[in-house]
Amino acid sequence: MLNGNIYLEVSRMDMQLKEDFIRTWQKYFNNAELPITFYYTDEEGHANLVKPGTEARCIIGPLIKVRRGASFTFNAESVGCSGGKTFLGFSDNNVLNTEPDSEYFLSYGIPGKIEGERFKKSPEIVRKQYSYSPVFTAPARYSVFKRWDKLEATDNPQVVIFFTKPDVLSGLYNLANFDTADPNAVMAPWGSGCSSIIQDPYLENDSANPRAVIGMFDTSARPFVAADELTFSVPINKFVSMVGNMEESFLITKSWKAIQKRIK
Repeated sequence: MLNGNIYLEVSRMDMQLKEDFIRTWQKYFNNAELPITFYYTDEEGHANLVKPGTEARCIIGPLIKVRRGASFTFNAESVGCSGGKTFLGFSDNNVLNTEPDSEYFLSYGIPGKIEGERFKKSPEIVRKQYSYSPVFTAPARYSVFKRWDKLEATDNPQVVIFFTKPDVLSGLYNLANFDTADPNAVMAPWGSGCSSIIQDPYLENDSANPRAVIGMFDTSARPFVAADELTFSVPINKFVSMVGNMEESFLITKSWKAIQKRIK
């Protein structure tokens, strides 16, 4: 579970944070696409509950609608993909335990039975990869996705997710590195599209030095994003500091102004 003080601080300031970010985002990023947010709750009614089978099996699919302004709630039954259930924490934390022969599916397959995706060279490497997976169980019954400008006082975002193009990504990357000497303040761990925007950044909230996550390298998920888009996902405590640093960072320099001119 996350530190209770973090929750309290954000819930008290979230409406001010909401407005501060929108203002500075418009100022320095030319009103580029706003991020979406993600959080867990046991409360009903924060957004429309997705009914099983009504949205794309891959959870990245319905997030297209969230990016356009819709708000969705998912529970264990809403998600059709076993990997999505895993990385949302709604099933066993190891995908190898929930999907038979996953180690072959993610590597070279089984002739006549499974066509391999060839993300890894061998089943052995897949097994070793997932031995590193954290133990993760969703802390509540529901996961809520809302665009930043749709947040209300009753919401409590825990991860902020940008679907972003290279120039905007460069700005976010440098902003995440602005107040730290850690050379790995931004990471790009191997994993599914949903793990890179949900599980990986969510778990960083517990870190003493939370990191941002670049993702959406998953070949299976990429059809749901533009050819020139990746994701940049930030645990909320890291995001709060990034917003607070915007007005004194490189964003106020002539160097950034030259890049900003290209942002549509």
